[in-house]
Amino acid sequence: MGVKLEIFRMIIYLTFPVAMFWVSNQAEWFEDDVIQRKRELWPPEKVSDLFFLPEGWRRLDSCIRDGF
Repeated sequence: MGVKLEIFRMIIYLTFPVAMFWVSNQAEWFEDDVIQRKRELWPPEKVSDLFFLPEGWRRLDSCIRDGF
């Protein structure tokens, strides 16, 4: 009984990290779930929405957006 139990424990100890590594490296799952959730929590900011930009940077940003 003791040897069988140790073999079972060793299988569990080796299977769990390998399975977690395999799941975490599935790009489709990562893109669908994690990136979507990240965008919900922290929406991307626009440069023009940042109020603490110096005036020269605001003009430069407007020039870039308007095509010089």
